[in-house]
Amino acid sequence: MDSPIQLLEYTDQATKQMLENVRKKKKKFDDTKMWHFISIYGTLFFAFIFMLYFYVTIFKHYSYSFLSVLSATLNDAAAVLLITITLIGLGVMNLLKQQKEKKEKEYQELRCEIVDRSKDLWKREEEWKNRHIVFEMMKKQYDINLYHEKK
Repeated sequence: MDSPIQLLEYTDQATKQMLENVRKKKKKFDDTKMWHFISIYGTLFFAFIFMLYFYVTIFKHYSYSFLSVLSATLNDAAAVLLITITLIGLGVMNLLKQQKEKKEKEYQELRCEIVDRSKDLWKREEEWKNRHIVFEMMKKQYDINLYHEKK
């Protein structure tokens, strides 16, 4: 368990475990979001390189006929490699987008559950009055908003 969560005073062990789980889900979501971002720009980069290479080496010389452009493209190993890398990048980008959405949904569900059950998690009067300390720590340390359900 992460040390700031473990050091919380007005929180029982079960609530600390829930907070730790939401922290882990947030980290997984942020990591997947970062990789999705990298895949988008990587794919755009390779698509740009392919278009530049295609225009300079193939299209300028064979633009009189579509079939000659197609034939020259398929006979050029570098062009085929760049097309393949771009298509693989599109697939990876799509896969990471689906994973990102799934991890975001899991994270938001757990975060909303903590918000909904806050009256049950901080039952005693002293805990209820000091729960804002927990909420502030989660917001500052991990950028997790437990004040309300909206993103």
